Amino acid sequence: MATTTKIRPRALVRASGGPRYAVALAVDALGTGLLRPFLLLYGVTVLRLSAPATGIAMTGGVVVGLVCMPAVGRWLDRGARSTVVAASMLVRVVGVALLLAAPSGHVGLFTAAALFLGIGNQAWPAAHAALVATVAHGRERDAALAAGRALRNAGLGVGALLATACLAGGTTALRTLAAVTGLAYLTAAALARSVHLHAHPVAGPAEDRADGPAPRTGALLAANVVYVFCLNVPEVALPLVLVTQLHASPVWPAAVFVANTVLVVTLQVPVTVALSRLSRRTALALAGVVLAASYLGFLAAVSLGHGWGAPAVAAVSVVCTLGEIVYAGSATALVTALAPTPVLGRALARFQLSTGFGLAVSPAAITTLAAHGSAALWGTLTAATLASAAAVATEKEQETRPEPPSGHVSTATASGEGVRQRRGRRGRPAPSRGPRPQGTPARREPAPQETPAR
Repeated sequence: MATTTKIRPRALVRASGGPRYAVALAVDALGTGLLRPFLLLYGVTVLRLSAPATGIAMTGGVVVGLVCMPAVGRWLDRGARSTVVAASMLVRVVGVALLLAAPSGHVGLFTAAALFLGIGNQAWPAAHAALVATVAHGRERDAALAAGRALRNAGLGVGALLATACLAGGTTALRTLAAVTGLAYLTAAALARSVHLHAHPVAGPAEDRADGPAPRTGALLAANVVYVFCLNVPEVALPLVLVTQLHASPVWPAAVFVANTVLVVTLQVPVTVALSRLSRRTALALAGVVLAASYLGFLAAVSLGHGWGAPAVAAVSVVCTLGEIVYAGSATALVTALAPTPVLGRALARFQLSTGFGLAVSPAAITTLAAHGSAALWGTLTAATLASAAAVATEKEQETRPEPPSGHVSTATASGEGVRQRRGRRGRPAPSRGPRPQGTPARREPAPQETPAR
């Protein structure tokens, strides 16, 4: 019977990469929140570009970022950890610099800036997950991944609020926000690089290695494309439904978005820890069921029409957010638990590729379905999500990465305060003496169950 992980703040910070790395995540998220929601506005108002040209450039950035993911995965599999995280931040510094250097009407520099920003945004999730998977193991790793997502959402929210307050300043304010974003990325990169974490999967002890091929995760990756639609429901689907179909005040979508952010920040870690009673695959399938139920709830809420429809949609959005939280707490964690150490980077890169693809196509899919009515939108999402949940639940695999004791870092070298590790002579890691008496033992999921970024 699986035991649950307790939330210990200091242990959670260590498992997440250490205090400096946590600060780097917060600064990076704050900077991203300052600019990313207003990048389109920057191109249109500051650079005087047309909206279609700006949108095409931003889409190109996403596509190029996805194309670069296989290279990022191979880099991670060579052992790089904090270096890749820092690089994903430095690439965005270059993007911001190009943005600031672009003169009015120069679509070329804006496109180049969007490409660098897109590469950094796509590379960061896989790099961060690989770093956490090297520092922590078992359910402690799951909690650390959840904590990173909660911290990032908090930073994004605060950054977006600050940027909104500054928008009254016009183009000067937007340029200032871009400059502050660049400084934030540069600071975060320096902090992340100072952790000096590097993995040596081949040199680790035999019980920590898995030399077999990567497990088949085709169904998981395909299902993830559908699951990811839930991340765009509060930002795309609900504003569309509330304003154009229910003719509600724009305050309603704003309130739904704020509630979504607050719930993710406050509940991501507790819910992930509570679900450690279940296998990660079961939790991910459960997320699909909850999301599908919320989509049916939206369909019923919209049928209430003007008046009660908007409050009902807002209430159902809480259920949708809970499904999102369960999904986010189990999906990446499942991938890190399934992937053998030598191919962890490539596994995370493929997962990010499916995530990025889902995020890229979901706005167009949602708006197209919504044009055919509520039944087409919510009915299609319900059917697709239930099918994805069934695919996740029935995909067979065996756990390929034995979980070392919680807090044990035998396959990495680190310096600074990011990872506290016993060292032998000449700074080399000392042999493991097993788990500390107070530590939480790592758990394995029973076969055929497996043993794990809005």
